[in-house]
Amino acid sequence: MKRNNRKKLSVSRIVIYAFLIILAFIYLAPLLWMLLVSVKDNAEIFTSPFALPKRIQWENYTFAWTAGYLGKATLNSAIVCVTALVLSLVFGSMAAFAIARMRWKFSRLMMTYFLIGMMVPIHCVLIPLFKTFSSIGLYNNLSGLILPYVTFSLPITIYIMEGFFENMPQEIFEAACIDGCNIYKCFSTIAVPLSKTGLFVTGLMSFVANWNELLLAMVFISNDLKKTLPVSLSKFVGPYNTNYVQMFAAIIIAIIPTIVVYCCFSNQIVDGLTAGAVKG
Repeated sequence: MKRNNRKKLSVSRIVIYAFLIILAFIYLAPLLWMLLVSVKDNAEIFTSPFALPKRIQWENYTFAWTAGYLGKATLNSAIVCVTALVLSLVFGSMAAFAIARMRWKFSRLMMTYFLIGMMVPIHCVLIPLFKTFSSIGLYNNLSGLILPYVTFSLPITIYIMEGFFENMPQEIFEAACIDGCNIYKCFSTIAVPLSKTGLFVTGLMSFVANWNELLLAMVFISNDLKKTLPVSLSKFVGPYNTNYVQMFAAIIIAIIPTIVVYCCFSNQIVDGLTAGAVKG
């Protein structure tokens, strides 16, 4: 019986590992192909798209970085995304703590109000925001991107963080209050440290979403020196000609920061997703 159980266990592991390897290949293959194409010339893309390059064209990355203003665009994206990330985490976690742990009359109604914000598409507010920002001087200004990014990041941040705060033991906060902690110390010294995994998950989701956002950045920014990375990538696609190899080189440069962020915080993200999966 034990041998049969071991055989079944080994076969199931082989099947699982084989499935995971295939799944990893499916996800990594497009990325590896983009990396391969980015060091070719345009002629090789059409003659041998899946073959190794005859000569590695590192100048594609140099051209993409300089002619495409990717250096300035990367800095603009970093400023906008990091600022929006910090503001959304600070205000979102504070609002979530107030809804989850503080007892006040309209807490559930306020939670519903924030959840409704998740259902509002960007296209519905695009024209009003454009007219408002143009009248108050936020057009062609990075602040005109930070404000809507924070606004659209808040609902999902509050939704996730409210679940983490709600499931914290009440006894911890009662003991802290007995020791003399006020509501601000309970939030900063107890709630926030215990919800680090939730902050990592919401932070990564907000960062990746804002880093890849194109519509608002394209509408609100027309100055080349203030454009973000997704908008700068669109320069490589023209109405009559597209420089594919340099476009793929620019895409590789654009996705490197998100890959680095995910690799650095992957353990915290998995812990946060696991904690969220067993709530209640």
